[in-house]
This record gives sequence, structure tokens and C-alpha cells, in this order.
Amino acid sequence: QLQFVESGGGLVQPGGSLRLSCVVSGAPPNKHYIGWFRQAPGKEREGVSCISPAGSTTYADSVKGRFTISRDNDKSTIHLQMDSLKPEDTGIYYCKTDVFCRLRPSTLFGPWGQGTEVTVSG
Repeated sequence: QLQFVESGGGLVQPGGSLRLSCVVSGAPPNKHYIGWFRQAPGKEREGVSCISPAGSTTYADSVKGRFTISRDNDKSTIHLQMDSLKPEDTGIYYCKTDVFCRLRPSTLFGPWGQGTEVTVSG
């Protein structure tokens, strides 16, 4: 079973950037669909972005053109580069295996990691 450790969150002003990292263990990340998800305070978890085993990427409409997902196979790490951040990007960000990059977290089974917290304010 894959395990994920997220990092890279923090406090940033609107318009700023952050780079999140997700270290994957238990299997090579390039054999799985791996997505980034987030949960804002008081809201349901939502899908943000996903990368397929072939390297194709998927983004939620709300982050298209601002976020970029990538994979470092040598380091078993999935990155999420977040630029032009907005207050509505605030939340806890998680990575997890997805189903064909559908970005529907309510359909995913198994435990979620601790995530990494992103706060856009200022």
C-alpha cells in the first residue's frame, strides 16, 4: 500500500508562490495515478490536480494556469507548484492515489495523510 508524506505548506501573501512536495513510498509513483486534494475550513475536500502514470496532467478549473503538477521519479516525489495564489487556495493539501485522475475525493478509499497547510492571507 502506498504511503504519502506531504510538505511545503506555509503562509504566503496573495499573488505569492509555494511548492508542495509529496514523498511516495511503497511503490514507484510512476505506476499510479496520484492526485493533490485540498480541504478548506468548513468545506468538503476537493480535487486540485493529478498526474497519470504516463505523465498526463489534470487540473481543477479553479487552478488551471496557476498550478503545475510534476513528478520526480528518482526521488519518488510529486510536486505541486502553486503560483498567483489567492485567499481561496487556503486549506490543507493532501496527496493520494486517484482513480484515472477523476479528482473526486469522496470516492477514494483508505486513510488520508496529515497533509500540509497552506494559508494565503495578507
